[in-house]
Amino acid sequence: MSEEQGHFKRAITLFDAIMIVTGSMIGSGIFIVSADISRQVGSAGWLLVVWVITGFITLAGAVSYGELAAMFPKVGGQYVYLREAYNKLVAFLYGWSLFLVIQTGVIAAVAVAFARFVGVLMPWFSETNVLFRIASFNFTTVQLLAILMLVGLTWVNSRGVQGGKLISNIFGSTKLVALALLILFGLALGINDQAVSLNFHDMWNAASFSPTGQSVPLTTWGLVGAIGLAMTGSLFSADSWNNIGFSGDEIVRPERTIVLSMAIGTGIVTALYLLINLVYLLVMPLHGDPAAAATDVVSRGIMYAANDRVATAVAESILGRAGAYVMAGLIMISTFGANNSIILSGARAYYAMAKDGLFFPGMGRLNKAGVPGVALWAQCLWACGLCLSGSYGQLLNYVMFSVILFYVITIIGIFILRRTRPTTPRPYRALGYPVIPLLYVVLASAFCVVLLVSPATARDSGMGLLLVALGVPAYFLFGKGFANPK
Repeated sequence: MSEEQGHFKRAITLFDAIMIVTGSMIGSGIFIVSADISRQVGSAGWLLVVWVITGFITLAGAVSYGELAAMFPKVGGQYVYLREAYNKLVAFLYGWSLFLVIQTGVIAAVAVAFARFVGVLMPWFSETNVLFRIASFNFTTVQLLAILMLVGLTWVNSRGVQGGKLISNIFGSTKLVALALLILFGLALGINDQAVSLNFHDMWNAASFSPTGQSVPLTTWGLVGAIGLAMTGSLFSADSWNNIGFSGDEIVRPERTIVLSMAIGTGIVTALYLLINLVYLLVMPLHGDPAAAATDVVSRGIMYAANDRVATAVAESILGRAGAYVMAGLIMISTFGANNSIILSGARAYYAMAKDGLFFPGMGRLNKAGVPGVALWAQCLWACGLCLSGSYGQLLNYVMFSVILFYVITIIGIFILRRTRPTTPRPYRALGYPVIPLLYVVLASAFCVVLLVSPATARDSGMGLLLVALGVPAYFLFGKGFANPK
């Protein structure tokens, strides 16, 4: 059966797009990463500052990036913007990294997170429940469920954009309501006067804490470095706001809808993230005892919540043991919806690469349902491999530097195109140009510098650059092999 039988359908409305943006952004990170951030900066004030800076950077990126989305509202998103502002090589290096680990690595990580939290409600799904072994390789029930999730969601999205957007709408709106209720319950029922006193009495006393509870006071420059390292988790939790741009040709009035959905979606998520971290601090003490029993959630504090599951500890503090099950259900909803949005979006970038003759030709064809079916299944296959390998977590550490670097390069593209294509229609112009885009470039670049020079992250950042660099020979290999595709 020929794949070249469909065409893109403009089926994604503004509401759908907002649900895709918020659904892609909110996965499992917000429920976990505040524990590590707390250990990095050591105080309630600086924990909130990390999230405020993250929110500003994310919003600044979205309202700046929107100019490119409005100029080039085509399937492929950031790949297309980089191609138009620079050249095909720069665009390919982004698409290469996207397929190799950025998109597929996130998909794998979120799928495994989903399976782990299903295990809270259904203990059969456990990383200790090994179905079979081959030499040193163990295939667990968690990996099985993660793969089944990816195959199921890919199948739904391969049947057309309507099914994918329906799941995004249902799970996206459900998780937003659930998060809002968690915040309201925390404010109404969970405020702990002792935690409030401990957290806000001396909220600017910065220190770095080890997993065993030892602390080292932070100097000014030490604090700058600690904030930069802490933002690795917060920026990852707030990432994927750009995914809606990948679906340009499937969006109703894309030059307007993409910009609005990114601005509204990132605004909603930023507000929720700040509020939920405030609830953490009102309910639980920041500092705690890492040696306390895992069931003693208050004594362990935010820093040493069992398995870093801060939200679960907070819910358990408010609702008792039932809170752990409530949070497991919420995170299952959150991760399922997030993966659907990410799966829906990513394949469109590989489609655009293939149409340029820079990726496997099959990925540049649409199926009868009007979606890039081959690209969807190729993405699924690679993500399943990462689930099996168990290496996706390390790969994500390698590439986080590159994710932000490509955002910086993309935003710089706004300045380049203002000079090289001054007459090209711009239905939307970057808010606060040139100040806000420039602030984004400066702050995001500073984050990249911190990752490069810090001993804790220099190796991973270097590996991220190496993964990108491997795309250079791949570019010439694909370009030579698939030149002038039909």
